[in-house]
Amino acid sequence: MTKEAKTKIPLKDMDAVIFDLDGVVTKTAAVHAAAWKKTFDAVLTLWARNHDSEIKPFDRDRDYRLYVDGKSREEGIRSFLKSRSINLPEGRPEDAPGWGTVHAVGNMKNRLFQENLEQDGVEPYSTTLDFIHQLKGLGIRTAVVSASKNCAMVMERAGIQEFFDVRVDGVDAARLGILGKPDPDIFLEATHRLRVEPRRAAVIEDAIAGVRAARAGEFGLVIGVSRDGDPEKLLAYGADLAVNDLSEIDIDGEEADRSGVIKELPSALDQFDQIKDRLKNRQPVVFLDYDGTLTPIVATPDQAVLNEDMRSALLTLSRSCAVGIISGRGLADIRRLVGIDDLVYAGSHGFEIAGPGNIRPENSEALSFMPLLDQAEGELRAKLAPIEGTLVERKKLGIAAHYRLVDSENVPAVEAAVDDMVVKHRKLRKAFGKKVFELQPAMDWNKGKALQFLLRSLKLDREDILPFYIGDDVTDEDAFKVLIEKGCGIVVWDRPFPTAAGYYLKNPDEVRRFLLLLAEER
Repeated sequence: MTKEAKTKIPLKDMDAVIFDLDGVVTKTAAVHAAAWKKTFDAVLTLWARNHDSEIKPFDRDRDYRLYVDGKSREEGIRSFLKSRSINLPEGRPEDAPGWGTVHAVGNMKNRLFQENLEQDGVEPYSTTLDFIHQLKGLGIRTAVVSASKNCAMVMERAGIQEFFDVRVDGVDAARLGILGKPDPDIFLEATHRLRVEPRRAAVIEDAIAGVRAARAGEFGLVIGVSRDGDPEKLLAYGADLAVNDLSEIDIDGEEADRSGVIKELPSALDQFDQIKDRLKNRQPVVFLDYDGTLTPIVATPDQAVLNEDMRSALLTLSRSCAVGIISGRGLADIRRLVGIDDLVYAGSHGFEIAGPGNIRPENSEALSFMPLLDQAEGELRAKLAPIEGTLVERKKLGIAAHYRLVDSENVPAVEAAVDDMVVKHRKLRKAFGKKVFELQPAMDWNKGKALQFLLRSLKLDREDILPFYIGDDVTDEDAFKVLIEKGCGIVVWDRPFPTAAGYYLKNPDEVRRFLLLLAEER
């Protein structure tokens, strides 16, 4: 790994990390480059024929990196054509794909890119997703930025929406009048939506233009990812640190000794005797996520019905210790689905809490957002009404736009409508879930803070209590982090990934079996 110590701020001390999409998160840089080459070579061939001259073809490595990568579509076209002393009229955004204007060329490139994407699909870098899981385990927020107007479609195809708290892309840039890289506006808009200062955020980029933009924005740390094995070029343009892959970095920003290997976790079932030893002279208290933990992930929220065997296991456990559900669903919804009166419930990622003794969340100020959420709900429903398959779910302190049944080509329109609400109502934030975008109060609150509040409110934050949290999603990492020193985090996964949990279970059925084992020990 190549690096220069231009800053001593460790990554783990950052409030947020902003990722470029193509080449850092997804393996789409090559798809873009191939579409650009086919497009530009056609332009160059026509120009040479009409002007009786020879022009050097587009170089997928050098020209893509210098003139196109990280820039808006139109700016990339102008920049490259200028390098070949070619001037085309601007035309209009609605120009048909072709070669006669800047917009026509851009639309042709976009058509070729989408065709390639449809044919070959898109794959994320697993090491980047592992890296994001580590950040989430430390409570560090994440954003993704892209100059591409296809960003939402790419993320949808790759299935990575829930990894990021904020997304700012080419659609946002056009709507808000944001200048493209190397201007830092797109990164600064991400920090605005994340509610963090640039000096407290890191940027991870693979493009020269992106590195220059992050440096111009005076971000706390700029990390370059060089997929072509030449990190020196990114250092030359202002990166504090440059690597070939994020598996080379740990959270301190130093060379990793793990080489990207994911920590192996013991099974909570196989190692139950070990958990029993931790329970000696201590009482368990158990909190669980709902979707993906107590029920399998399903096509629509209404299909995630708790089966009677799982309800029986929860009821049995609740007779011997405190049990709570912390879910992204609304409070009324989660109480109805579980249907056990004596449990503690936290809905909307902890914004709504109810339980014994009429406990309420300490951030009761969230209730002041109700009028704003009422207004945003009506506006969002109107925007999404024409999009078939969209389901808008109102929670007391949140609005979820589900798109699992929406055609993939219409998903960007769903997200654009949600983004419009965030732009219009700056006191709301956008959150991601599995096939859902959600509007929430822009407050420092999450499942981990809800868990801490519940332990204090129930007077269970004691040495003779061993708290458990069981969950399956990125949002559950906040709760796992809370229990690293004083409890037991259990992740439900079908494949390993970096996590702050200490044990794993494979699926909801193993969760049920584990709950029954706990009940037997009481």
